[in-house]
Amino acid sequence: MADQKAEQNGSQRPLPRLLATLRNEVGPQMIQEFGYTSPMQVPSLEKIVMNIGMGEALQNARAMEAATADLTAISGQKPLVTRAKRSIAQFKIRDGMPIGLTVTLRGSRMWEFYDRLVNSALPRIRELQGVSRTRSTAGGITLLGLRDQVIFPEIDYNAIDRLRGLQVVIVTTAPNDQEGLRLLELLGMPFARTRDPMLV
Repeated sequence: MADQKAEQNGSQRPLPRLLATLRNEVGPQMIQEFGYTSPMQVPSLEKIVMNIGMGEALQNARAMEAATADLTAISGQKPLVTRAKRSIAQFKIRDGMPIGLTVTLRGSRMWEFYDRLVNSALPRIRELQGVSRTRSTAGGITLLGLRDQVIFPEIDYNAIDRLRGLQVVIVTTAPNDQEGLRLLELLGMPFARTRDPMLV
């Protein structure tokens, strides 16, 4: 929607590469494979959400600042701080305490991030034998658990304070798993070919 508005307003910003690929190559292929009767039925990416749990912030006050800088560099957008909704005495968590970071990408930033994820970041995981297809849920949502942030080229390994894992949630407009997985596959997601992959 944002990309369409930019085009209508005569914006000079080029269309994200993978959005152009969806329109020109992936869309027609999915119409053929799934028998869609209209191009409007072709699924697309809806949003990408990234989360980092920050339990370490209880002992390290500077951890939140460092993680915010990392997630901002990766996503191109400042994340929001998530806070505890209730106190949990055994974990020393109080209501309202910051416990994580989240950022939601849509439009051009979403497409550009997905492009970097599948073409730059995931290929840098040495032991990766493919992303498991079982990490998808009904309704075209795929979950990736990444062990650390240094797979992203925007992160300088020598400048980080510690390795942090993050969760990436890719939400599509696909009505089911089959169509959602096929969309991501055609857009470059390196899904595993075997039944027993090295999971991400």
